[in-house]
Amino acid sequence: MTSSQQGPFLVTGASGHLGRRVVELALEARASPLIATTRHPEKLADLAARGVEVRAADFTRPETLASAFAGARRALIVSTDDLKPGLRFASHKAAVDAAAGAGVGHLVYTSLTNPGAGSPISFAGDHLATEGALAASGIPHTILRNNLYTDLFLMTLPQAIASGSLFAAAGDGTVGYVTREDCARAALAALLTAEGSRTFDITGPGLVAQTDIARLAAELSGRPVAYVPLSSADWEQALVHHGLPAEMASLLVSIDEAIARGTLAVASSAVADLTGRAPTSVRAFLEAYAGKLAPPPPAA
Repeated sequence: MTSSQQGPFLVTGASGHLGRRVVELALEARASPLIATTRHPEKLADLAARGVEVRAADFTRPETLASAFAGARRALIVSTDDLKPGLRFASHKAAVDAAAGAGVGHLVYTSLTNPGAGSPISFAGDHLATEGALAASGIPHTILRNNLYTDLFLMTLPQAIASGSLFAAAGDGTVGYVTREDCARAALAALLTAEGSRTFDITGPGLVAQTDIARLAAELSGRPVAYVPLSSADWEQALVHHGLPAEMASLLVSIDEAIARGTLAVASSAVADLTGRAPTSVRAFLEAYAGKLAPPPPAA
């Protein structure tokens, strides 16, 4: 991939999984100059050794952001993972304001599928408000509405395979699951080439239900796995009972409720449109990582 726009190109949250991968892909694409911001610059020493300018930036401390964005022509703002309601938007707004103050010419933002008022997801409002802040900023921008990560099944399916049951409060809903790798490739493409202001739904190639996931898990593991739909209240109670903090349990259940309502039932061609390469299906991803789906060993 080659850039049709001029740098420096800046990526925020570069010590996180998505941000770091975007920087790695940018290095492979020989995009330069590259700036990576993070709250923990020491974690990016290897990228600095490869020619990336690493800068300290903390969205919750706006005083750190003017210098972080200085000189950048195009910037990717990777959404934060703050759980406290409103804090995520406040952080994003501080970043948008800093980018505007620094004269950044184009912003790319990682949002959420269908973040409008109809979404039950607890942080959807923060994404919608950030999209509004981008529009109000007057800066040309690309909004990438990322669907749920396929990668998360690597954490949830081993237990489902071990128990034979895939629990969720998602009803019969479907999701356009997308891999983190495809999100990173789409983000880099937008950072390097996008013009004007557009919104893309970043998804996998098709819609997948929980019954499909259970069937795939059974096929790949050789063990029976069935989807067991629960009510939101019962699923939240079960998550807390198994040690998940109440705030996180509530967030996960809100995502399941969004699936059940059809809020995440979106599949588009955006990944291919942006990158020139089709996104990876859930089946292909799980087949590639089948070795990681083995159930955990029994407790001693």
